[in-house]
Amino acid sequence: MSHTPAETRRLSPLKTPSSLSTNATTDISAALTALLADVFTLYVKTKNFHWHMSGPHFRDYHLLLDEQAEQIFAMTDDIAERARKIGGTTLRSIGQIARQQRLLDNDADFVTPEDMLSELREDNVQLVSLLREVHGLCDEHNDVATASLIENWIDEGERRTWFLFETTRPQR
Repeated sequence: MSHTPAETRRLSPLKTPSSLSTNATTDISAALTALLADVFTLYVKTKNFHWHMSGPHFRDYHLLLDEQAEQIFAMTDDIAERARKIGGTTLRSIGQIARQQRLLDNDADFVTPEDMLSELREDNVQLVSLLREVHGLCDEHNDVATASLIENWIDEGERRTWFLFETTRPQR
């Protein structure tokens, strides 16, 4: 069966040249894709809680979560593009996100502001842990560029965790 030039182009694999080994490309791009699913999950949960915030600290919490959501969303393109730069592929659908995410959704009708902030704090702690795992994988494969990006995301995640921790500390 012969293909038209357009079909040949469509059916050919995405082959981005990379100096990383095939194993490195496979392992790191898979890890980045799973990470991306978690980042999208955390972004949507942060926006969910931002939209459904209530109570006497509404304005402060609403603005805090909006700022954090923007920072989390800013990671998405860098993660996906890094997977492509090293010769891999990345997410293609919401369904793929749902299949790969490790952070949990929260579909509850009502969540108290304190529970929202505490849950996001724990999610950010988990994300930082996942980032450290991917960093370790990058170290194994000598992928310093991806590791460098991840180091900044770890710092950002630790800052979000710190803010959420301080916001939920009991007053004395």
